[in-house]
Amino acid sequence: MRKVEVLPYDPRWKSRFSEEAEALRVVLGDQCLAVHHIGSTAVEGLAAKPVIDLMPTVKDIHEIDKLNRQFESLGYEVKGENGIPGRRYLQKGGDARTHHVHIYEAGSPEIRRHLAFRDYLRKHPAEAEVYGNLKLQLAAAFPWSIEQYIAGKEAVATSIEKRALAEFGGEKHFMD
Repeated sequence: MRKVEVLPYDPRWKSRFSEEAEALRVVLGDQCLAVHHIGSTAVEGLAAKPVIDLMPTVKDIHEIDKLNRQFESLGYEVKGENGIPGRRYLQKGGDARTHHVHIYEAGSPEIRRHLAFRDYLRKHPAEAEVYGNLKLQLAAAFPWSIEQYIAGKEAVATSIEKRALAEFGGEKHFMD
């Protein structure tokens, strides 16, 4: 069982992202169009679970399945779509999770959703602080229940996502 741990922002998360993104670019090769840092660790000042979320965008999602052994050689557990059609999901670190990778084909609406959420919180630090404080409170209240932690932040995250898509949903260029 994994303990729910939320920590204050750590500036080292940027370099951990950069190192892992480079390793993923090597494996993805010519399929790789971009690797984005997403999730709470991508928002300066935001409390987060210390798990780096990476989102590579690729030319053809079906070609990615041919790379499973290379991902495994980097220490990833390959999870397939893992409940989201059109995604390839990888986890690293077992119960002491360190990285999540969400791979999407260019044009997937999931890309815009993730980037809008991240960029909205970057642009609105007061809302990011409220969201981060909620996550800290939930992690303290439910340290052994990831399900209750997720349920506790769902309404706030959904509300932020709606505002983020309204603000950034039509833009083609995001902060990176």
